[in-house]
Amino acid sequence: MSSHGLNEARTIHDRLKHPIIDADGHWAEFAPHMREEFRKIGGDTAVEALAMASARIPASLSMSVAERRRRRIGQEAFWFLPTKNTLDRATAMMPRLLYERLDDLGLDFCVIYPTAGLGYYRLPPDKLRRALCRAYNVFTMDQFRPYGDRIIPAAIIPMYTPEEALEELEFASRRLGFKVVMMGSLIRRPIPALVEEHPEAAKFVEWYDPVAIDSEHDYDPVWAKLRELRIAPSFHNGARSILLRNSPSNFCYNHIGHFASASEAMAKAIFFGGVTRRFPELNFAFLEGGVGWACTLYADLIGHWEKRRLDALENTNPSRLDRAALLAYAEKYAKPSVLEAVRRGEGLDDNGDGTGGVENLDDYSRCQITRKQDFHDLYVKRFYFGCEADDPINAWAFSRKANPGGARLNAFFSSDIGHFDVPDMTEVVPEAYELVEHGLLDDDDFRDFVFANAVRFWGEVNPDFFKGTLVEKQAAEVLAQPR
Repeated sequence: MSSHGLNEARTIHDRLKHPIIDADGHWAEFAPHMREEFRKIGGDTAVEALAMASARIPASLSMSVAERRRRRIGQEAFWFLPTKNTLDRATAMMPRLLYERLDDLGLDFCVIYPTAGLGYYRLPPDKLRRALCRAYNVFTMDQFRPYGDRIIPAAIIPMYTPEEALEELEFASRRLGFKVVMMGSLIRRPIPALVEEHPEAAKFVEWYDPVAIDSEHDYDPVWAKLRELRIAPSFHNGARSILLRNSPSNFCYNHIGHFASASEAMAKAIFFGGVTRRFPELNFAFLEGGVGWACTLYADLIGHWEKRRLDALENTNPSRLDRAALLAYAEKYAKPSVLEAVRRGEGLDDNGDGTGGVENLDDYSRCQITRKQDFHDLYVKRFYFGCEADDPINAWAFSRKANPGGARLNAFFSSDIGHFDVPDMTEVVPEAYELVEHGLLDDDDFRDFVFANAVRFWGEVNPDFFKGTLVEKQAAEVLAQPR
């Protein structure tokens, strides 16, 4: 992080010809206040759920490194919130103070996501999970409702089943007035074979359901409800402390890349599951993982399609092998042992003729890819990527030379204020603007990054999203322009 002047955020903002929208800031919920309010909102059940959710990470931090190693539990974050900068800590805790400081931060409008609440949708017991998310949504909207012209919060939507998601979407949108939602995903589920054959072990080994492909549930009603409510869904998934990010002693080992890994899993599921084909009216955001992974995924999706689409599979179809011609080559060039094996027909079909029983050999069948333009329509237009201010790789999204077909991916400014990686909230706008100062973005790119892309993400799905806000007029101008 570079050092900037005290008023540089204001200075940069004031010379721009457009507002700045922070698409992903965070507030630091104050636990004593939450407990008090949760009891009023949801009674003992909500308080019990809050206690269970709050104990999950501290429980691992109370273990020794040796015990975490024995149990294979990953090192979680300690000292996660700002403390040295007391003003910023207070700002993250108190919505009114954040509202009053927005001009000093160089921000016109801010969307706020949870901190403690980021994992609430994962709480396993159904009754407690639903009570926890409900109480949190009521509590959060109560805290931020007075500041809706410049700050709006995100609701938490549990997704263990489509039914609970539909119920909370209806309540959060129609009863509470939420326009932003954080959808649960990568849901931990038991493995059926273990439940049947080794029930005592089943609770220790789970798989992660990305809900949009190969799930035991049909989530199309959820996407349809989002379309009906005119809400663009956001995913704020993490993958730290599991699988390849499970060091019992090193938090940074677990943390680096985990948002990108989880976001890639969700984006692939939504794409290959055909969700953007069936619901082209929706946009989808993947937060806090940057855009580098999205650039490589976009290229990989096209590259695999070129090699694995249905007609291209004929290049590897065992039935297309000319065995007589191969035998002739073997008779001329092969060692005797190889020749004899070829004559017997051994080793010519490494995988046999089996295809694993899939109904359709075309992995792209659900999204109905027939031409490269489809990737632009189903991926580039529909997906948005939250990028923190100090990430130089943000520039990749805007490089027509780097991305296939000259695509520009929809990266948008996501400050992450309120967390340990932002030691000074006044630095986020100057840090983001360094990409312009270093010649990596031009003024139009920067406008898209910190303003227009966020407007399109929410405003294309809900043209009234910015109505009544400080940026209403400028947002309407963006939405009136062709993409």
